Amino acid sequence: MTPLIEIMGLSKRFDRFVAVDELSFNVARGEVLGFLGPNGAGKTTTMRMLAGFIAPSSGTARLCGHDVITEGVAARRHLGYLPEGAPTYPDMAVADFLRFTGRLHGFSGGELTDRVAHAMALTALHGVRLQPIDTLSKGFKRRVGLAQSLLHDPDVLVLDEPTDGLDPNQKHQIRQLIQEMAPRKAIIISTHILEEVQAVCSRAIVIARGRIVADETPDALAARDPAGHLDNVFRQLTAEAA
Repeated sequence: MTPLIEIMGLSKRFDRFVAVDELSFNVARGEVLGFLGPNGAGKTTTMRMLAGFIAPSSGTARLCGHDVITEGVAARRHLGYLPEGAPTYPDMAVADFLRFTGRLHGFSGGELTDRVAHAMALTALHGVRLQPIDTLSKGFKRRVGLAQSLLHDPDVLVLDEPTDGLDPNQKHQIRQLIQEMAPRKAIIISTHILEEVQAVCSRAIVIARGRIVADETPDALAARDPAGHLDNVFRQLTAEAA
């Protein structure tokens, strides 16, 4: 199966500091990849390069066959990106922000209205649709960021800590949504919540110091520990790479 996400020898250096070091992996449609690593491992930098927000020092990343640098506009048409912090316009009401985002994607009229309503339904935002984003809780702000990433129904989703700030019920809802979307998309989820990886991911990559130290199914990773605890395996892998 042709991968929707292709990362080949991707590296990022900041002066002498190597944040990402020769990463290579693919993600096919139907895969949900858990992207794991300690703070400073290079997860967010990798995602920003994949989204075209920062240029790699070397290597290539493609979305649906389009190079994220040389064909950036075409690549981003296929991408839904939820960044760390999910920056928005805090003075805008939720519905207005999503309509603004939809217009940036080229939607108008009835199609725009339908897409905004659908994105709000997926993320349970109808009750706060008229509130300024700045007045929302952290969890609701996260859901606004997720809604904008889903608005154009992209083939690829890159989600940085998608359930950060959500209560247990909200986390369950978002995980269920990811599972429902998974067969139609290629999804990368950066998370530090190991139960989330076991709940929604079909595959897990662990990175440390900018390099891949494991690429397996969550069950295969957990099987490395006699008690089957994924957190023990994670600590061991990242300690060995330190």
